[in-house]
Amino acid sequence: MGGPNRRRGGGQYRGSRPGGGRNRNAPATFDRSMGRGGTATVSRVTSPVTIPNVLTVAELAETLQVSAIDVIRELINQGIMATINQQVTRDAAINVASAFGVDVEDDVEAEDAGSTANRMGASDPGARPRPPVVTIMGHVDHGKTKLLDAIRETKVAEGEAGGITQHIGAYQVEVSGRKITFLDTPGHEAFTAMRARGARVTDVAVLVVAADDGVMPQTREAIQHAKAAGVPIVVAMNKIDLAAANPDRVKQQLTDAGVVPEDYGGETPVVQVSARERMGIDELLDMILLMADIGELHANPALPATGVVIEAEKDSSRGVSATILVQNGTLKPRDIVTVGATWGRVRAMNDDHGRKLRKVEPSMPAEILGLFDLPQAGDIFEVVADERTARARAEEHALQRAADKQSNRVVKLDTFYNQVQTGGTKELPIIVKADVQGTLGAINGSLAKLTDESTAVTVTVVYSGTGGITESDVNLASASGAVVIGFNVRPDAAARRAAEASSIDIRFYDVIYTLLDDVRSAMSGLLDPVKREVSDGLAEVRDTFKLPNRGMVAGLYVLDGKAARNSRARVLRGGTVLADTTVASLKRFKDDVREVQAGYECGTILDNFADLEVGDQIEFYHVEEVVASL
Repeated sequence: MGGPNRRRGGGQYRGSRPGGGRNRNAPATFDRSMGRGGTATVSRVTSPVTIPNVLTVAELAETLQVSAIDVIRELINQGIMATINQQVTRDAAINVASAFGVDVEDDVEAEDAGSTANRMGASDPGARPRPPVVTIMGHVDHGKTKLLDAIRETKVAEGEAGGITQHIGAYQVEVSGRKITFLDTPGHEAFTAMRARGARVTDVAVLVVAADDGVMPQTREAIQHAKAAGVPIVVAMNKIDLAAANPDRVKQQLTDAGVVPEDYGGETPVVQVSARERMGIDELLDMILLMADIGELHANPALPATGVVIEAEKDSSRGVSATILVQNGTLKPRDIVTVGATWGRVRAMNDDHGRKLRKVEPSMPAEILGLFDLPQAGDIFEVVADERTARARAEEHALQRAADKQSNRVVKLDTFYNQVQTGGTKELPIIVKADVQGTLGAINGSLAKLTDESTAVTVTVVYSGTGGITESDVNLASASGAVVIGFNVRPDAAARRAAEASSIDIRFYDVIYTLLDDVRSAMSGLLDPVKREVSDGLAEVRDTFKLPNRGMVAGLYVLDGKAARNSRARVLRGGTVLADTTVASLKRFKDDVREVQAGYECGTILDNFADLEVGDQIEFYHVEEVVASL
């Protein structure tokens, strides 16, 4: 998070530096270390700085005391496309520091950029312990909402019981005089969407697993999302009161999924609870507080506030309202804030009971009014000195977002080697989705053995699972910078739109050896030109009937894009590919047509395939050759 009140990786809290903030007035001069004859802002830093393993562009700019735009420009010169809130590796950061003539300390125990934002060292005399921020995750119908309701009903203050409650996306409960903040988000998808925008919000993830059902597909997905974010997990084994509950079986399944319980020799605490019977709630909250103590969560309430937007909406009578979570400092009425690409003056602050607040301290959620435009979930907010500064920061973020849309900000197989050569990364993150479990296991086992000795590049499978590629998979790829590989499966319409918006690289295969060859070639910079599929549209089979001597006719409703007669057609059932063929006929009523746009019905006959069922989807696509840009 790129505000003036954020601790740098070396353990120093940058708000303690006099004149904190960007160096907007430093003179421009020729920077010979850039080797390109360009101009850059000269850093005022004279002593060596400490840089963690991972940090955001904004943090790096503050550490070097230069403009974030100059840092982004230098990263582009290195072949790394990054946004102001995107994370970069320590190697890339050291290269940038060298370009600005700043030395980096060698002896540093680097830590994660997200934990840097959430932990304050003893070097800041104003740092105080703060409440932990918790997200509830897990499989559908395992009791996430009921558990949140049980916690809220049993732990709200007596004066609040029965009061009018408004949903603001987050709330606090009190346990033995200490507070815990719960984010009432739609689960791991929103959790990862915020992280994809550079926001590290959660301190502890509570994984809800039903004691009778055990580990399910969404449970595994939630585990991977939490691990990708580096967030510690506490397992709440719910429905322990049911006769079908089998705790030992669930613990074994958790172990197989990579979450080893403490009584199995691991580090993950498992608390048995029943949201319906209000059992184990106190034990779960005590465990969350213990995890907070281990994490040494601190913040300085005496500083101007910085934090993150949880959600926002626009109302015709109230204007823009945003639910924010203060991560450091204290927010007060009349404070001027910049929030992503917008700004405003705080004219009102309310808690989740609609009560007016005089101040909002670290880890405390609140609804604020007074912003001029609607921010996005995950946007960083910070208090600034005056309206002029707020406008300038908002304009800077707006320009950066516009530039982001034109830049390649994620890992792609055909440009991965360039990033390796420029010191941008030594790891190729991959998300794998396959049609069956046996194939998935074979792919994962083969990928785990791939290592390029010449470049020391390794492959990391961020998440793997069976079934079609979903929007959640794309969100995780965006957050972790991963390439999505689909083996005999396809993305749904929402996943395709999300991938296009985020420029996520999705590759499709039906031969394992081809998949492995492409990954191996990307690691060594030898990826050949590829034929890339371009999706024309997606249609759903609404009815089927047979014609004498003509085969199966499918009545379609075009969901997205267009159905085209000259396209190829891929038949999908539950995200799995059944057939890949061509279009023999396309009609609108009785007329032959070349294409049918989204929102209209049509009929089609496919070549050499007649096993269509109602509910199947047909993807229309064409193939074009793309030269790998090395």
